[in-house]
Amino acid sequence: MSQARQDVVGIGNAIVDVIAHAEDRFLAAQSMAKGAMTLIEAERAEALYARMGPGVEMSGGSAANSMAGLASLGGRAAFIGKVRDDQLGAIFAHDIRAAGVTFRTPPAKAGPQTARCLIFVTPDAQRTMNTYLGASVELGPEDVEEELIAAAQVTYLEGYLWDKPRAKEAFRKAARIAHEAGAKVALTLSDPFCVERHRAEFQELVKGPVDILFANDAEIRALWQVGDFDAALAATKGQVGTAALTRSEKGSVVLAGERIDRVPAEPVERVVDTTGAGDLYAAGFLYGLTNGRPPAEAARIGAIAAAEVVSHVGARPERPLKALVAERLG
Repeated sequence: MSQARQDVVGIGNAIVDVIAHAEDRFLAAQSMAKGAMTLIEAERAEALYARMGPGVEMSGGSAANSMAGLASLGGRAAFIGKVRDDQLGAIFAHDIRAAGVTFRTPPAKAGPQTARCLIFVTPDAQRTMNTYLGASVELGPEDVEEELIAAAQVTYLEGYLWDKPRAKEAFRKAARIAHEAGAKVALTLSDPFCVERHRAEFQELVKGPVDILFANDAEIRALWQVGDFDAALAATKGQVGTAALTRSEKGSVVLAGERIDRVPAEPVERVVDTTGAGDLYAAGFLYGLTNGRPPAEAARIGAIAAAEVVSHVGARPERPLKALVAERLG
């Protein structure tokens, strides 16, 4: 890859997470799909927030979490995402910059409030997300900073943002700039329900401008509409340059050209909260790839980063990942 001033620029929803513990019966009473991400409107967000137990507020958003993780690994990361000029917007901007990530997207001065995700963690560590997208989906092509994209080895696109026409324009513009600069484009499928909404377009992206694909077991099966992982793996082969497919405790499988690497999951003493596991795996994988590591080693770094984040509440690392990877890889 060419010389660049950034390793990765992420583009996605700028969200503040509110995380609380809940029982399964609470999810059932509120008609939530356990383990899924559901888009909600402002009124529903306010009603659920009122019913939440004690919560922890922290900045989130899938691609933003990945960029925070990449910075913790010692990588050079930037993020493009839209917030409002309100209290949560200020929290988001402070947190991501404090994590070492370049963030220059100007806040909106009118319109919807900053996005928030209400996350309910059940005793089995599954997270059920209810997301009010607010200002984040107001992102448009004018927010895509050409110089920033051109200065990165990889532009990382968050599938969750693919709901609005202007956000799609922003993605296509970013992909064009990246390729013109000789850089790569990565996409995370984000969620099976997201894939169901946009399957045909996601297939076109994977076969077209996307060079690196991230998906978990359920997402990749949903993309190709097959019933088992092996069939999904076969369907993915030849469609994209590199695919990093995660399978929770079964580890991950990396397709790179004709090569297939199966990488085990990193041992975790106790799984507390799976929020952000895929985001931090992507952070580790992209860090490895942009720093010249072979795909299997990049996947191992991803597994180490994911294991750290599931060991505590919250989707961003609590320990410096650079030191943790050095300790584990020697």
